[in-house]
Amino acid sequence: MTEISRIADQFRRAHDGDPWYGTPLTQILDGITAPEAAARPLPGAKSIWEVLLHITAWIGETTQRLRGRAPGPPPEGDWPPVTETTAEAWEQAKQALARAHEELQRELVSTPDERLGQTVGGPSRDRPQGTGISFYVLLHGVLQHNVYHTAQIASLRRVLAARWSI
Repeated sequence: MTEISRIADQFRRAHDGDPWYGTPLTQILDGITAPEAAARPLPGAKSIWEVLLHITAWIGETTQRLRGRAPGPPPEGDWPPVTETTAEAWEQAKQALARAHEELQRELVSTPDERLGQTVGGPSRDRPQGTGISFYVLLHGVLQHNVYHTAQIASLRRVLAARWSI
């Protein structure tokens, strides 16, 4: 097994597989309605929907970096706005996450292990742009990012469940 295939496996596990830490993202999202996803049960916190769009945006940005695009913020923004809160729009947001995950998986399996040591962007570290790090660090960082935000979604879901009995 190659290192890149191990990384791809970890992304799969976190998204819809059997991650060591607990429940994958798709299972946590299962059964959440559009009104619940759009709700802000905690003052100052993002909604589940906003967090989902943020995860999706950064998965897409990571895929584009692997394809050779210069690093930058995701085209849709760091925290894309929720513009419509219908059930159809919620389904589309979840489908966009699935597509972004599938595209990243396809790109990962075609990436040689040698690419992992290459630097993203210029040689200088620019934290906001995510440059000056290796693709290895980028991929592990995005995986950690996804797990962090998955835990946020799980916590928001628990708060909603206490209030709305979901």
